[in-house]
Amino acid sequence: MNEITAKLLEMISGPYDKIKGAFNIREDGGCAGRQSTENIQIISKTDKPGIDIRIRPGTKGENVYIPACVTHSDVDDLVYNDFYVGEDADVTIIAGCGVHSDGEGEARHNGIHRFFLGKNSKVRYVEKHVGVGEGTGQRVINPVTDAFLEAGSYMEMDTTQIKGVDSTLRTTNASLEAGARMVIREKLMTHGAQQAESDFRVTLKGDDSGVDLISRSVARGTSKQVFRSRIIGAAPCTGHSACDAIIMDKGEVVAIPELTASHVDAALIHEAAIGKIAGEQLTKLMSLGLTEAEAEAKIIEGFLR
Repeated sequence: MNEITAKLLEMISGPYDKIKGAFNIREDGGCAGRQSTENIQIISKTDKPGIDIRIRPGTKGENVYIPACVTHSDVDDLVYNDFYVGEDADVTIIAGCGVHSDGEGEARHNGIHRFFLGKNSKVRYVEKHVGVGEGTGQRVINPVTDAFLEAGSYMEMDTTQIKGVDSTLRTTNASLEAGARMVIREKLMTHGAQQAESDFRVTLKGDDSGVDLISRSVARGTSKQVFRSRIIGAAPCTGHSACDAIIMDKGEVVAIPELTASHVDAALIHEAAIGKIAGEQLTKLMSLGLTEAEAEAKIIEGFLR
C-alpha cells in the first residue's frame, strides 16, 4: 500500500490500523489488502474485476470496509462488487472512493455495487467520495448502486461528497418488497466548474414498503448540479423525496422530482427548495464576531451535517 492510498483511506474510511473486521482495499485497480471473518467472506470474481461479499444469516454488529483508491492520473478503474446479506443480519458497510490526480491525464473510478438483502436484514451503507491532488487532470467518480430488498429488510444509505471531485454521475436504483424500508441521505458540495448529477429510482413493489430520500447540497463558483428522483408506488406504500440546495456565486442547481403511483393506496410526496443563504443568518453570526467568510462556512457546515 503506497503513501497516497494511506492518506486517501484516512479521508474516506479512517486510518488503516483502525479498520476492524472484514475489508478489501482496492488500489489503482488491484487489491492492496483483504481480510474475511468467520461470518463475512470476501471472494474475488472470476469473470470480471470485483468481489463478492457474502454475509451469513444472523450476523450482528460487524463491519465491512471496501474503500477504493486511485493514486495517480491516467487510471480508469472499473469494479463490480456484489453484497449478499443473509436473513436477520445487521451490519454496517463502509465504502467510498478517493481519487488523486498528479498530472494532465484523467483519474477515474467507476464502482458498480449490487446489494441483495435477505428477509428482515438490516444494512447501514456509508459511502464517501473525495478528490485531491495538484494535477490538472479531471478527477471523476461515477458510482452505481443497485439494491434489492426482500420482505421486512431495511437499508440506510448515507452518501457524502464534499469538494474535490470534478465530475460525478451518481446512479441509485432500488426495488423494495413487502414491509421493506429504505432511507437515503445525500450530502454534496461542488465548487469551481465541477459537475455533479444524482439520479435516484426507487420502486415500491410490496405492501407497506417505504422510502425516505433527502438530498442536501451546496453549489459554489460556476458549478452545476442536477438532482433527479423518481419514486414508483406499485402497492400500498409511502414515499418521500426532498431536495434542499444552497446556491452561491454563479452556481446552478436543477431539481427534477417525479412520482408515479399505480395503486390507490400509494402515498407519495416530493419537495424541492433552492435558494441562497439568508441575510439574517449571516448578520446574526457576524454580530458574534465572525467574518462573512467564517459565517458562511458555519452555515454550510450546519446545513450539510
